Amino acid sequence: MAALGWLTPRRRSATARSVLAGEASAEAARKSSQETATPEEPVFPVIGDDRAAAFFDLDNTVMQGAALFHFGRGLYKRKFFETRDLARFAWQQAWFRLAGVEDPEHMQDARDSALSIVKGHRVAELESIGEEIYDEYMADRIWPGTRALAQAHLDAGQKVWLVTAAPVEIAQVIARRLGLTGALGTVAESVDGVYTGRLVGEPLHGPAKAEAVRALAAAEGLDLSRCAAYSDSHNDIPMLSLVGHPYAINPDAKLRRHAREQDWRLRDYRTGRKAAKVGIPAAAGVGAVAGGTAAAIALSRRRR
Repeated sequence: MAALGWLTPRRRSATARSVLAGEASAEAARKSSQETATPEEPVFPVIGDDRAAAFFDLDNTVMQGAALFHFGRGLYKRKFFETRDLARFAWQQAWFRLAGVEDPEHMQDARDSALSIVKGHRVAELESIGEEIYDEYMADRIWPGTRALAQAHLDAGQKVWLVTAAPVEIAQVIARRLGLTGALGTVAESVDGVYTGRLVGEPLHGPAKAEAVRALAAAEGLDLSRCAAYSDSHNDIPMLSLVGHPYAINPDAKLRRHAREQDWRLRDYRTGRKAAKVGIPAAAGVGAVAGGTAAAIALSRRRR
């Protein structure tokens, strides 16, 4: 049996050198884990930072599709214009959703159409109708994920603004219904409360958005390096570049590429593998709009 003694564990007391070796090993392991661990992301938005605010693009960032198109649908329902105009609006929306980007010519056409439609109408009338149209066509198209981001800023005690090329009256209705601070939008000229069919200056698009945010920040005493901005379009890179916390939301291909190069944060709330890859909506949504366009055109032809 003595020959098997080497199989039996022996009780040995730890020497000073073995204790030192154990402690050194444990310390090395602890330091290694700290160095390789992913650092925790700072809490954002910062609660109580009243010199910070958030700026959100509207179309396809806060809401699916273009606000102007949904507004046009509501006006058509109220006999503001004819079927052929609706077909043009529907085609513009279908192109916007298929391409996933804003085209200057399409946007100019949409603005011209909208201005001609509201010309001669009272501002108060359009604001009242806007409330109804929001409930009918827009409320169900708000992206829950983007809405939660905006609410996080509000909960932190910060102001949240929509910044959009859509008419300011529409933008203000949406901002109010979402509980946001307010909205920056394109201003249509009015005289004695009646629309003239012209714009005041230019549409709030691209670089103009950045200038509007800069001016508002100066008036509000904001520190832009502590502010956040959110958009889906590469056209808004000037606005996104202006703040310390830029976010690409449902980004088009150009913005996605730029955001990755700049290490900006990305969020994509669209459904479907294809949508996430190339920045277009799910096929069902495209089909619905395209179908609506075809139906509107067919109806127009039957009425001629």
